[in-house]
Amino acid sequence: MAENGASPHTASSPSPSSPLRRAEQFVWLTARVLEQRRFAYHFLDGGTGSADAVETALAAYGNEDGGYGHALEPDLRGPVSQPLHTGHALRVLDSIQRCGGMRVERVCRYLTSVSTPDGALPAIHPSQRGYPSAPFVPVVADPPSELLATGPVVGLLHRNEVWHAWLFRATDFCWQTVESLEKSHPYEIQAAVAFLDGAPDRPRAEAAADRLGRLVREQRLAVLDPEQADANPVSPGYGPGEHHFAYDFAKAPESLARAWFTDDEMARSLDFLANEQQGDGGWPIRWRQWAPGTALECRPIVTVEALRTLRAYGRSIG
Repeated sequence: MAENGASPHTASSPSPSSPLRRAEQFVWLTARVLEQRRFAYHFLDGGTGSADAVETALAAYGNEDGGYGHALEPDLRGPVSQPLHTGHALRVLDSIQRCGGMRVERVCRYLTSVSTPDGALPAIHPSQRGYPSAPFVPVVADPPSELLATGPVVGLLHRNEVWHAWLFRATDFCWQTVESLEKSHPYEIQAAVAFLDGAPDRPRAEAAADRLGRLVREQRLAVLDPEQADANPVSPGYGPGEHHFAYDFAKAPESLARAWFTDDEMARSLDFLANEQQGDGGWPIRWRQWAPGTALECRPIVTVEALRTLRAYGRSIG
């Protein structure tokens, strides 16, 4: 503790009642070391957070095969590497500007080893069998290629100018899948946006995003008026009330998905996001909670991302 009961934070620290300070208390109370380090890196002053500290915390989830496991993505338990864990790791590395070099070369070797015959990624590799996992991510012996796992990884690698042989066929898979999407669901659309935001062919990406935006509105995949959320359909297999909002697709103003929504629609969604902060300082998860521990681990992740989105749009968080 600081002397005389003074706050250990710097003078530029958030006020005690600000969304950021309340979130900070929630993170220190509940989060894993990785999310604590990420929060410090993104939001705290005075040198309390560093990219090295984040990367060290992330390394604890790494495996010798170049992938990541150990419940990095909390809904998949156990030590084995999985594409969804590895995609999560790449998002963390991207957020600290470390998505490159030998660390990503090793990741690409892992991605190559678990790819399906068409060069893309399954959502769940069969090595997950025997370890606990959420009932909505079933483990099958011969899993198909999934845009859900492949799109975000390919988009991030392209945005960071990573070049690896694995990317060629995986990129072709993403283009073919995105451009042929008809009936879809929010998580698949999010994966498509993550790919398109990083795809190097910008005119093609913009055209594909424009088509997807019309699809999202036609199929009512985004809640445009949060006050009327219950009137929107919930996609098959989703939990009760598992809605998605404009900020879920356009996580930052520069995203291609931002053009899908009017200024008023975007503002309403951001108002809703800001007001979703709970009494304990964290943000809730909207998907189905299947185990107490996983819900507890997911909330700090969601909290960090909510704050990053609000800040990206210029919203005051403290």
